[in-house]
Amino acid sequence: MDAQPDKKEKIPELQLVRAFAILGVLFVHSTSYATVEMTNSGYYGLYNFLNVFMKHGTPTFIFLSSFVLFYNYYSRPLTAQLIGGFYKKRLLYIIVPYLLFSVFYFALLHHHYYQGRPFDETMDSFFSKLLTGKAYTHLYFVFISIQFYVLFPLTLWLFKKAPLLARWAIPIGLAVQWGFVLLNKAYWEVPNKGSWAFSYMAYFMLGACLGIYFPRIKAWFQIRRSTVSAPRVAFWLVLGAAWLTAGTAHVYIWYNARLYGTRYNTTLYEFLWNAHTYLGTAVLLMLAYVVYRKAPRWINRWLERLGALSFGIYLIHPFFLFEYRLHPLETGNSMLVHLWYAGGWATALVLSWIVVSLTARWLPFSWIVFGNLPKPGRPEVTRKRRAPVDTSSGV
Repeated sequence: MDAQPDKKEKIPELQLVRAFAILGVLFVHSTSYATVEMTNSGYYGLYNFLNVFMKHGTPTFIFLSSFVLFYNYYSRPLTAQLIGGFYKKRLLYIIVPYLLFSVFYFALLHHHYYQGRPFDETMDSFFSKLLTGKAYTHLYFVFISIQFYVLFPLTLWLFKKAPLLARWAIPIGLAVQWGFVLLNKAYWEVPNKGSWAFSYMAYFMLGACLGIYFPRIKAWFQIRRSTVSAPRVAFWLVLGAAWLTAGTAHVYIWYNARLYGTRYNTTLYEFLWNAHTYLGTAVLLMLAYVVYRKAPRWINRWLERLGALSFGIYLIHPFFLFEYRLHPLETGNSMLVHLWYAGGWATALVLSWIVVSLTARWLPFSWIVFGNLPKPGRPEVTRKRRAPVDTSSGV
């Protein structure tokens, strides 16, 4: 299998995959309280389903970042200028917003919960959290992304130097990730395991492999009459069935654990989460092709804009959820409680979208806050003109 040619087709469907990923993140975060507080509700199964089945967000963003990087960089000469430009973009559009939001969320929590803490203890806590992606619960993803950006030039060089490694990227990624998981469980017991790139190496390598060879294999992800063949239909059916099976099992064990206190081996949780979200990245990519081709134009415009703003929405939405939850309902009316939880999801999405959009339109140097935002008023994807792949966004 040879690598892709220098002239590559653009892939606007990736913006839709980003949109699916950020919607998943919003569902997970907006239902987290409900999985604890709504155990007596007849709708608890729905809350648990949304909280667990939608956990594809962060793994999909990691997969997308890797896919875009290798798709754009693999066929280009590896020079100091190329690597310098790569790191300049990541410094400006990823690390600067990460530092800013780490300060913002740490200050927010300090104001609400730790005002009496001594200054030196506060600073020690801040730098410890900054260096582990723990200033707020969602920032671990940006911290992981930064680690992958450090690894990317070396990985790119190895794959260009030894193309056989690129062909084996998928099993290599799975082996590294599961080697880390099992060794950590047996021996290392690394704190904050989820804040380290090794926990997501399978997604990074999957994105690398698909990014390098996508022009040759893209027909396997395009469910349409022109791409139908017996092997591809079998692939689509097996992939879909495996994804649904893993996702259902993942939801089931969490339902039993949360509602009945059933105890499972931690490796089972890890396996089902990995199988569910790993297969889900491919399913979402296929779904994006279907939606892009078949959905009404307004839906695609909405999804493409959401995908383009996804990094900014990812960074700011927990703030709106935090403020929203400071005002819980003082009622036992179950319908109003359900509406309150739904309102949290809608508030996080709508207010984040508005703030990020207005920042892109009106704030000079908006990249300091939300990274490389698209210019307002111009959809990134149209069916007549396929927009270029984004190489600057963190997600």
